[in-house]
Amino acid sequence: MPSNEDLLWAHLREVPAFRALFRSVEARFYRGLCLSGPVLDLGCGDGHFASLALSALTPVGMDLSAGALREAVRRRVYRAVVRADAAYLPFRSEVFGTVVSNSVLEHIPGVEAVLAEVSRVLKPGGRLVFSVPSEHFAEYLSVGRILERLGLGRLAAAYRRFFNRISRHFTCESPAWWATRLRAVGLEPLEYRYYFSPGAVALLEWGHLYGVPALGFKKLLGRWVLAPWTWNLWPVERVLRRFYLEAPASTGAYFFMIAAKTFN
Repeated sequence: MPSNEDLLWAHLREVPAFRALFRSVEARFYRGLCLSGPVLDLGCGDGHFASLALSALTPVGMDLSAGALREAVRRRVYRAVVRADAAYLPFRSEVFGTVVSNSVLEHIPGVEAVLAEVSRVLKPGGRLVFSVPSEHFAEYLSVGRILERLGLGRLAAAYRRFFNRISRHFTCESPAWWATRLRAVGLEPLEYRYYFSPGAVALLEWGHLYGVPALGFKKLLGRWVLAPWTWNLWPVERVLRRFYLEAPASTGAYFFMIAAKTFN
């Protein structure tokens, strides 16, 4: 994708609004990064994110879903796609210069085994680049915050557990929690940045409900967005734009981290 293309618009034309905001913010993190190849996209899904954020890297795509991989192949962004369990990567040791995992690791129980495999397939000095929900994700959920203000703390806690369950989150922990587990397998954290304010999380949260019709379009017609025109999407883009442009903050519902494999 050209470096001057607006990532928010690029996503809005193809995916539901809440996903467009989420993924366009994450795609911005990759602009300006110098990542060594070969690149493995761990948990690549349908390849949509890679087509807008990683296409210049011609990565290898890996996922457990055969259906998602079929769509990823049609996007022609990957040099190869592989169906595999992330805890048992079918690659030689020290073969990749970079492993990218965008909003994937939080969905895997026993993620320590995955981190060990990532370390194994990375070359010395190679980097793991990933994003996950942070320790603040649940507290930022708007419905939970409303229930707490009404004095319904137990109901707020139940709602947060429910939302994490439907989001298939096994891990929502701090950068320090991840750093401990990364170092245990020979990966040294280099930097991280939080993103997504409570306002952005509210859009993501409520967007799941408003995105239900788009899911129907996808299943029936193979497209999330039926009318990807500027005039049609402009009101939504105006709402999302300020959250897309949010400045880095000291906390956030998610964080983006880069870690490097240490030299033995």
